[in-house]
Amino acid sequence: MTDEHVVTVYGTPVMVCAPDGLPLDTDGAATELVGEAIGQRAEIVVVPTERLTDDFFDLGTGTADVFAQKFGTYRMRLAVVGDIAQRVAGSDRLAEWVDASNRGQSLWFCPTFDDFQARLDRRRPTPPM
Repeated sequence: MTDEHVVTVYGTPVMVCAPDGLPLDTDGAATELVGEAIGQRAEIVVVPTERLTDDFFDLGTGTADVFAQKFGTYRMRLAVVGDIAQRVAGSDRLAEWVDASNRGQSLWFCPTFDDFQARLDRRRPTPPM
């Protein structure tokens, strides 16, 4: 198992979760992840899709809501990184939620880490000329 680590992306401390870690599937897992991120002074947590269980993507289970609320409570941003195109294609409700999340600033779904980095860069204010 690889540990989570913090990297700086465009001046923002980002905790990157290892893809081969324990599944993130409970309220307790969300709490631990937020606590670890706070301890490492991260502002954003990147979770690879490999760490999320099917329950996360089945919105009827409430698992995704628990994660979103936990991160929101602690004003911690969350980015889910990985290809979820097949899951989104199979669920209109999930597609709508992903689309709505990506319009906001607290929860993003990005197909790759490079896409996440580009997204984070676009969020930085443009300096006045």
